[in-house]
Amino acid sequence: MISVGLTGGIGSGKTTVARFFEALGIPIYFADDRAKALMVEDQELIANIKALLGDQAYTEDGRLNRAYIASQVFNDAELLEALNALVHPAVGKDFKQWAQAQQSPYVIKEAAILFENGSYTRSDANILVTAPESIRLKRVMSRDGASEEAVRARMQHQWPDEQKIPLADYVIENIDLEATRKQVISLHEQLISLKK
Repeated sequence: MISVGLTGGIGSGKTTVARFFEALGIPIYFADDRAKALMVEDQELIANIKALLGDQAYTEDGRLNRAYIASQVFNDAELLEALNALVHPAVGKDFKQWAQAQQSPYVIKEAAILFENGSYTRSDANILVTAPESIRLKRVMSRDGASEEAVRARMQHQWPDEQKIPLADYVIENIDLEATRKQVISLHEQLISLKK
């Protein structure tokens, strides 16, 4: 099974690109969504998070106490790193099990910080979705109703495209949807040919 990583900065449109691949019959593993699910389903992970952040990390009904967790990790880089060191291996294990159950020429793992957390090294190929910063800002501001300052602050937590491009095997520039769809179809054909 060929495993392909898919990433892009906030507002680049990586989810849109993932949906285009999905329309071609390729299974997509949305790592960020699975991480959130595992944090409330995986008993070992829950115990480890409680050991790290205290029982307050969860509400009485077993949901993540997001506000509490955010207040603990966002100004403490070491604590955030420790939390990620618990969550990322759980996601990696979950992805491996999921990928083995798929019947397709390749699978895609969509993740926001694929390069930043080093997990790109476990993919056979990696796709980076890019778009000019001005377009990305507009997309996120309209999608989330966020201010430009808030979006820029979120962008600071991700590497710039210039840092990611050398690590990517393929780059999809997502400005015009129809042009993006054509790039996806072309790349899909290339990826299928790798399997042969």
